[in-house]
Amino acid sequence: MKRHYPSSVTIVVFPILLHLIFTLPAAQRTLAQEPLCLTKCGPLDIKYPLGTGHGCGSPRFHPYITCASSYDGGRLLLTTHTGSYPITSISYATSTLIITPPSMSNCTAMLPSTSNLGLDWAGPFQLGPSTFILLSCPPPTSALAVKGAAICDPSTLYLCASIYTCPAVVGLGLPLFPPTNTCCVYAPANLNPKGELDLAGLKCAGYASVVDLGDVPTDPERWKYGVELKYTEGGKDGYNISPNCLGCEMSNGVCGYAPPSNSFLCVCRGYNTSTDCYNNNPDEGMFLSFSPRSIYEEK
Repeated sequence: MKRHYPSSVTIVVFPILLHLIFTLPAAQRTLAQEPLCLTKCGPLDIKYPLGTGHGCGSPRFHPYITCASSYDGGRLLLTTHTGSYPITSISYATSTLIITPPSMSNCTAMLPSTSNLGLDWAGPFQLGPSTFILLSCPPPTSALAVKGAAICDPSTLYLCASIYTCPAVVGLGLPLFPPTNTCCVYAPANLNPKGELDLAGLKCAGYASVVDLGDVPTDPERWKYGVELKYTEGGKDGYNISPNCLGCEMSNGVCGYAPPSNSFLCVCRGYNTSTDCYNNNPDEGMFLSFSPRSIYEEK
């Protein structure tokens, strides 16, 4: 038997459909106008392969690199299995960056290190040509060894004499002007099989890391402290988007990727494209922003 429905059903359904049709794209456009991919984090310019969060830069660098917005203006952090380290400078020309571990000593502040400095072997970062100065070690430091090999460089013992002129040495439980046989210049520095600088294993209380001695190598107040790291773009996943990324950044976009396939995205103001921001195609941007794991998705 043929059934007849009241015409009021049609009247109710159409407004609902119209509401869905017009409000869904608008919601996605609003979402796409609040990108998490930033071109700056604090004072640092962010470019590929680095990124400020999930879906930004190269997938090899997430979750190692993030922008902590809880700090004033943001702070770029490198996170490994041993902790998070503020990044103070980046050189995209040499593919290097400098971190300042919170437990690292310098001429104005020396505190015992409570955790090891470490890098993840699977990550894109390797130790650069930094000079580690191990402090408050058991004398004589000439006996300090890793796998039977002596690690202290006697030719740079003047660095120990210099840093031990800093009044901050008392923070390590040392007297002013302590004997230099409790200090070790570890250069070239290396990490153990766990990817760590094992201070506890070496029985040293703390360390300083110097990337530049300045114009006066014997003045530790002028040294540039930090740990230099080198990074590489390539990896096992073969993700290398530099040609596309250059065009994206030249169009004021931010290079990113769309999980789970990690396909390239150029993050533009209010939309995404697979090329660059000059390709201003709202339809394409709207389509890409519907990805179930969009780069704008909250973690």
